[in-house]
Amino acid sequence: MLAQIDYLSRLNPEQRRAVEHGAGSGTIGGPLLVIAGAGSGKTNTLAHRVAHLIVNGADPRRILLMTFSRRAAGEMARRVERIAGQVMGTSSGAVTDALSWAGTFHGIGARLLRDYAPNVGLDPQFTIHDREDSADLLNLVRHELGLHEAKSRFPTKGTCLAIYSRAVNAEAELAEVLKEAFPWAAMWEPQLRDLFAGYVASKQRQNVLDYDDLLLYWAMMVKEPAIATDLSSRFDHVLVDEYQDTNRLQASILLALKPDGAGLTVVGDDAQSIYSFRAATVRNILEFPSSFAPAADIVTLDRNYRSTAPILAAANAVIAEAEERFTKNLWTERQSNLKPQLVTVRDEPAQALYVVEQVLVAREGGLALKDQAVLFRTSSHSGPLEIELTRRNIPFVKFGGLKFLDATHVKDMLALLRWAENPRDRVAGFRVLQLLPGVGPGIAGKVLDAMDETPHPLATLGGMPAPARAEGWDALVAVLADLAGARDWPAAFGRARSWYEPVLEAAHEDAAVRLLDLLQLEQIAAGYPSRERFLTELTLDPPDASSDLSGAGSKDEDYLILSTIHSAKGQEWRSVHVLNTVDGCIPSDLGTGSTHELEEERRLLYVAMTRARDQLHLVMPQRFFVTQQARHGDRHLYAQRTRFISRAMLPLYDDILWPPLKPLALTPVNAAPRLDLKAEMRNMWAK
Repeated sequence: MLAQIDYLSRLNPEQRRAVEHGAGSGTIGGPLLVIAGAGSGKTNTLAHRVAHLIVNGADPRRILLMTFSRRAAGEMARRVERIAGQVMGTSSGAVTDALSWAGTFHGIGARLLRDYAPNVGLDPQFTIHDREDSADLLNLVRHELGLHEAKSRFPTKGTCLAIYSRAVNAEAELAEVLKEAFPWAAMWEPQLRDLFAGYVASKQRQNVLDYDDLLLYWAMMVKEPAIATDLSSRFDHVLVDEYQDTNRLQASILLALKPDGAGLTVVGDDAQSIYSFRAATVRNILEFPSSFAPAADIVTLDRNYRSTAPILAAANAVIAEAEERFTKNLWTERQSNLKPQLVTVRDEPAQALYVVEQVLVAREGGLALKDQAVLFRTSSHSGPLEIELTRRNIPFVKFGGLKFLDATHVKDMLALLRWAENPRDRVAGFRVLQLLPGVGPGIAGKVLDAMDETPHPLATLGGMPAPARAEGWDALVAVLADLAGARDWPAAFGRARSWYEPVLEAAHEDAAVRLLDLLQLEQIAAGYPSRERFLTELTLDPPDASSDLSGAGSKDEDYLILSTIHSAKGQEWRSVHVLNTVDGCIPSDLGTGSTHELEEERRLLYVAMTRARDQLHLVMPQRFFVTQQARHGDRHLYAQRTRFISRAMLPLYDDILWPPLKPLALTPVNAAPRLDLKAEMRNMWAK
């Protein structure tokens, strides 16, 4: 018992309340909402709660822990093991290894759907399409329906997928989604319904699910009372991180799993709900307590361990103006005389010069580039800064660029593996077939049609004569047959790569560089027990940004971080610059159409400000150069300070004008020529 007391003594009173809720009482506690302010030790608190449940007798195999990335789930499990180990001794490793149900919503959904596939009419060998593959399949159906020939502008494949995804995740009618988010496409509602019906039918024929299906099928599955009861009985405790970022579909799943809230804990911060473009809704966390009778208990974590008091004062003032929120004011023991800086610059080039100068000054003062970040509302806002950084030879990594899995050669390899896993996956097959010289879309389509008509598609492929002018046909058939029956993962990846290398060399001049990516992908594959798990996890949880696997860190020992605010959430740096804190950028011109959109823009600024530990610079260009104005040509637009920082808040900042005005060089009075101005005035009226 003393060991437990020591372990809990590291927590502040609010954290301890959250950790101890419903644990050790011999029964499973009721629903709990933990409102965790920025920098308040949310992850530490959640890890302690899971460990505390295990220490007090909870079976880790019956704990479901859902986070928003697989890496976050892995880190959480490792923390749980360390914490529980201090209390339970060497046996804790065996206990926490059983915490096998830790992952993302989509990852857990994929596992459960395979478990319950026979009960819900699914083939458990289904493959999962990423966003680009889903858009490609939608586009195939779009062409089959002749919608690409429309005389008026029909939505592109990417827009069609965005409409479909929002309707599914928001549990909203198509008409409502079109009216609120895609009003220009509302005229196409009947055609979009036909398109989405065809898309669903095509997925089912090919035994593929898309990203949204993993939640949709799960939500539909738990509407069946018998399945819901069975599934709920598998888990005594369900814990969800970042609950403010969930959508309606995810909330429906949770309430179906634990309708009375027993054993349910959600952690999040309504003030950091910034992902409505992914159909996330702040209503989930705001309405969570009232979803149960009696209402869920609420514990608020408002002690901040990250930022200084002046930074928190400014951030609190911004979020205090929100129309609806759980009341909390972050506080800290980290005092400082350094206020956040509100910096006025002439234009975007001057903004870039200011940021670079300040970054270099901080570096000379001992602050590494990696401890500094530049944040922006939209990826394009960093353009002038990137040019200036390149000109000054300052290394940087930008989050929000080309994703590793979007690279052509990486997608080729994954398509080959996916097609071997599921020969009815037309998108994968269409891509792989066209890697062969002499095989175009027409031939590829005919081959896939023939495979679709038989119960054994790979056997049919193996019996086909090679199409005229197709090169490498026999080698492709052989490698597919090998991969389809292979059980020696990840050695099979190496054989797939060996087949693809000649294709790579023929298609790309920089084949040697691209091959390094494939070798890196092979190393990643070695970390998974099977091809199915590798394809599933990589699709559901790809690298965050090009920087994750670009080798930026190996090129320079230090580099500056550039990031959109959305990508920066959950991160922290000692010094933070926020670009373009003016109306039109924060809030975005496109984010002021409704109250809930404007409130999310306010939360975006709050998230950006609370990333800073010691120094915060909000930069305000006064002029923006706008090109290609239809009637007026190129011109300057003049900007005003963001509306989220009112005049009453200005004393919370140091007001900086950069560059500072130079004093006027006045001629000394004694050196000036002497004039008799009175005489001059009299002479003006003399005759």
